[in-house]
Amino acid sequence: MPNSQISIAAWSISDVTQDINVLALVKGEERYIFLYGESNRAETLRMFGRYASNPELSFTWYDAAVLSQKLRQESQKAACTDRFSLPQPSDIEDWF
Repeated sequence: MPNSQISIAAWSISDVTQDINVLALVKGEERYIFLYGESNRAETLRMFGRYASNPELSFTWYDAAVLSQKLRQESQKAACTDRFSLPQPSDIEDWF
């Protein structure tokens, strides 16, 4: 791996109709930012492969693997959060 420092960030932006997930890779002066929804997660994974196979980009197969793993982790985290959405004490007013 080159001597550049790599940072990866992931977060989600909630919209009324859908969530937009963001994955960002910072390699020195370069920034790779990916926006995706759950409906196009597979296309995002394919995009990582296309970027890694492009010799004109500094994006490597290692970068693709790390971002793919992060994408899958974030997806699983969202699925667990949705699955266990329990009522909160502040929701009691909605019960009556």
